[in-house]
Amino acid sequence: MTTQYSVLFKQEAAHDDAIWTAAWGKTSASSESIVTGSLDDTVRVWTWSEGDNNLELRWTLEGHQLGVVSVDVSPDGRLAASSSLDAQLRLWDLEAGGAEVWAVDASPTDAWTLAFSPDGRHLAAGSHRGKVNVFAAASGEKEYSLDTRGGGGGGRGFVMAVAYSPDGRYLASGAIDGTVTLFDVPTGKLLHTLEAHAKPVRSLAFSPDSRVLVTASDDGLAKMYDAKHGGLAGALSGHAFWVLSVAFSPDGEHLVSGSADKSVKVWDVATRTCADTFSQHQDQVWSVGYNSTGSRILSVGEDRAMYVYDCPV
Repeated sequence: MTTQYSVLFKQEAAHDDAIWTAAWGKTSASSESIVTGSLDDTVRVWTWSEGDNNLELRWTLEGHQLGVVSVDVSPDGRLAASSSLDAQLRLWDLEAGGAEVWAVDASPTDAWTLAFSPDGRHLAAGSHRGKVNVFAAASGEKEYSLDTRGGGGGGRGFVMAVAYSPDGRYLASGAIDGTVTLFDVPTGKLLHTLEAHAKPVRSLAFSPDSRVLVTASDDGLAKMYDAKHGGLAGALSGHAFWVLSVAFSPDGEHLVSGSADKSVKVWDVATRTCADTFSQHQDQVWSVGYNSTGSRILSVGEDRAMYVYDCPV
């Protein structure tokens, strides 16, 4: 029997410019929050109501001076973090109307794509200088930096993607030169340097059991690696252009990817095959992700549109 996915909802003109980033957050049993960031310099917070499959804009958060390139929601759903083209980091309180908690100017080059640690205590951000900077979520103070060359040498160039493993053991970074580095979080030791791709790495995601790391690149491929040993475990081929975003389903059985070829693809992890393809976007798809239960997929893109897809569970 073929698994059926479907488009559940479309929000046109969700921002005034391209939407480069989005993240789900938990709000209540019947609704979830979605946080989006755009080249219009704003962060927007939405409520997705599961009962009537409806999306409602709650707040538009202002403060960034240039386009927002990355957002993430804390594991408990209470906070959202954002970073922008001018290397500003900002933290927002989603339980207080989106009030700004702190802002950090990490310019000129010390903050890019960011991610919360699984315990919500830290924020990791990639740097143009080839480092991963780790900030205290409570204060915005920079706690330490990880060098993608393992010390000295100035790193491997612009770090475009970062991701923590769900168990908190690993921190991965992807660079403009196509390499991926994995660090041991407790010690800060560089564990693996993977010559993963021939072109820049745009997105990273760990499986729910923290065993597999998926990488997405401008070479049109997504690859799967054994996080512990660093070995290649498989490749996903099917996009016609850059793969800009990738995410695991909560049960680890599927992956979703978004591409500059304007498509969203769902992949079966066990067989490494494409389970479904969506081509609703009119321009490149910058960000994709599953909600906490795996029942919904979200995609956002250059066309300023947001789509929510129904996933069989």
